[in-house]
Amino acid sequence: MSVTSVATVFPTYNEGERLAAFLSDWARVGASHTTVAATAIVVDDGSTPDKAEAHASIVTRVAAELAAMQSAHQVEYVRADRNRGKGAAIRLGWSRAPADAAWLTFVDADGAIPAREYWRVADMFPTVDADIVCACRIKMAGRRIDRTLFRHFQGRLFATFAEELFHLGFYDTQTGMKAFRGSLLRPFLPNLGEDRWMLDVELLVRGVRAGGRPLEVPVDCHMGPGSSLVFGLDPLKMAVQLLKLRSRLGGGKAAR
Repeated sequence: MSVTSVATVFPTYNEGERLAAFLSDWARVGASHTTVAATAIVVDDGSTPDKAEAHASIVTRVAAELAAMQSAHQVEYVRADRNRGKGAAIRLGWSRAPADAAWLTFVDADGAIPAREYWRVADMFPTVDADIVCACRIKMAGRRIDRTLFRHFQGRLFATFAEELFHLGFYDTQTGMKAFRGSLLRPFLPNLGEDRWMLDVELLVRGVRAGGRPLEVPVDCHMGPGSSLVFGLDPLKMAVQLLKLRSRLGGGKAAR
């Protein structure tokens, strides 16, 4: 069986030890996964100088570990000139991806979705009958979801409103792992405009409207304490951002 090339962006901002733990696990677990050849692109989104130096050191160390294992997987470091947001970091990383990558993906670097789950999903890419593969936080099929009740309701409120506006058919639009077949994504990649967390929705809208076949895959997810969300205020901000996105992209039912 031929090996499928995958380029994965890890958007990173002042992650520190969380990035070190996640990237080490990613390299270690990936050693036994040979149906795909993954290039991890760690994009530092304008972290403080000390954190950026630490991130670069982590990537150098893991790259050496991969080389010592003679792994087909690679990791590289890209630093943005300033902090612009998760969406901008993802777009920057994809602009540096190998031109022959069959899949373009991203995963949050905080480790909320474990490395083993990344590889479980990535192993689907060579044969999956889909063009958009999204991790999904839902307690089914033996999956474990650890997050506060507030975060759960916040996420359901957002996903429900996004569905009302765009009719995408996704249960969870904001999980921090998404993958797109390169042939689907590259034509509209230059047109992406969201710099922050609304990029997730923009990608799904553009991907489905371009005829992409979607698939949601339940994954384990652990979201630690310390949410920065503000009850009452943040749902309003989210609604405003969704309405702005709909104004820019247009409404209507996406083609399926």
